[in-house]
Amino acid sequence: MSTKTRQKVATLGGTPDDVEVAFYEALRTADIDKLMTCWADEDDIVCIHPAGPRVVGLAAIRTAFEGIFSSGGALRVEPQAVRRVDSLASAVHSVLERVELMTPEGLIHAHVLATNVYHKTPQGWRLVLHHASPGRADDAHEQVAAPQVLH
Repeated sequence: MSTKTRQKVATLGGTPDDVEVAFYEALRTADIDKLMTCWADEDDIVCIHPAGPRVVGLAAIRTAFEGIFSSGGALRVEPQAVRRVDSLASAVHSVLERVELMTPEGLIHAHVLATNVYHKTPQGWRLVLHHASPGRADDAHEQVAAPQVLH
């Protein structure tokens, strides 16, 4: 990964939302370099794909996504219903992902529930965890408790 590529993402990644947009765009375009610039350069970063093992570290995560891209190219993943909890140095986004998959039977739509965790690093905001689990189309209909605090 070139320094120029990493610097470009650092300047674009002014917020966790900016990094999230870059992450999903990289999935759609099968751009492994762009995808990897979204991740923090740390030993303990984690990626868990639906029904997959825990993948730890930058090199292992890269290898996992290279395998996905080589078997089917770009992934059509559209983030929907994003819930955010942001603080000064970390952000947690709960995302309903709508995924299009080409199968031998044709195009199918699937839903994935994902948690993306971002940390503010010296290089800017970076992804430290992407945890995805199988979901359902009706997951967009959230169970939300009434607010307990009046402002």
